[in-house]
Amino acid sequence: MLSTSQYNRTMDWFSGSKQGEAKRLIAQLADATKRDRAAQDLIRMGAEAAPTLIEALQTKDSDLLPLVQQILARIPSAAATLIKALPTAHPLIRGRVAEVFGLSKDRSAVPMLLDVLQGEYFTVRARAALALGKIGDTRAVPPLLQALKDEEAEVRSAACLALGFFKDPSTFDDITNVLLDDPKIEVRQAAAQGLGSTSHPAALPYLMEALHDSYWWYEREYAASDLLSAIEKMGSAAVVPLIKALKDKEGTVRKFAAILLGKSGDPRAIEPLSITLYDMHHEVGKVSAEALAHFGAAALDVLVEALSHPEMWIRIHAIQALSTIRNPRVALTLLQMLKDPEREVRKQVIQSLGELKDRRALPALQEIVADRADRELHTLAKQSLEKLANV
Repeated sequence: MLSTSQYNRTMDWFSGSKQGEAKRLIAQLADATKRDRAAQDLIRMGAEAAPTLIEALQTKDSDLLPLVQQILARIPSAAATLIKALPTAHPLIRGRVAEVFGLSKDRSAVPMLLDVLQGEYFTVRARAALALGKIGDTRAVPPLLQALKDEEAEVRSAACLALGFFKDPSTFDDITNVLLDDPKIEVRQAAAQGLGSTSHPAALPYLMEALHDSYWWYEREYAASDLLSAIEKMGSAAVVPLIKALKDKEGTVRKFAAILLGKSGDPRAIEPLSITLYDMHHEVGKVSAEALAHFGAAALDVLVEALSHPEMWIRIHAIQALSTIRNPRVALTLLQMLKDPEREVRKQVIQSLGELKDRRALPALQEIVADRADRELHTLAKQSLEKLANV
């Protein structure tokens, strides 16, 4: 029978042996030929591998980190060790442990995640917020609503995204306060993403209100992509409000509405877009033509009619849009436009015939190439012929 000291030494050796084995297997995760087997062996080790895997979470290897997190998420018996690490480990590890629970969706971690949501380190608070959203336990909703007012932008952003997972209309007003009033555009973008991820019709009025807010697009149109994506996720419910937005006094709002209507594929948008095709705002007319092209043959007559408009740019927009529609009528229509009185229009026709890649355009393009009097048109036609060479 072993004495107490002998027993302790034996257990220390056993524990060390297990940790050594876990470290060896973690090292093998970097080898694509050994990765799957090593991951399976670590999962089979269960809770005994947890301390070493948690230690590995501090890695700077961006490829190794998600592997370690996924392995930990697949070891249910590791939950207790992970929960202990949440309030005590290095802040970097705490945040990554929170992400593990976001993967495993283990509700046993909710109480501790709620605790660290109020903790000292904002990076940990942010990751705890996201994990709580992914787990989906409704106990997290009130604390997440409170986190929308956190002094750190990263935490407010995470709270917006986390609340989106719950798809709860009672939270939409609070998220919208962030969407419309937060001083950081990055946080507003997260609020748009959160509302959009719900795909809930009740979120649509809030998103449309933001679309009319110049903060979203005045001198920062790049920032509006998240808002537009969120509105797009509302599906057919957004079509009528977007059609209404085509009449907005602000050209940028009309432009965004036209873009989204084109993506919607809803035939109700064709007639309103056929009007904004002639919008005096150059970009609105251009994106309206592009939006109509998304409807293919259904919008063909509208775009062909625009080819006779006296404004040169409207004809050019229609030509560009038509070249993206695969329909037998298009090539013949564009070939007729080679007689347009405006040189810029003819240049666009030559380029568009190359994009269209319809071999019926070959004779006309070859004729232009043969006439070297106009070097620019000659070069454009030659480039279009090259695009047709492999058709």
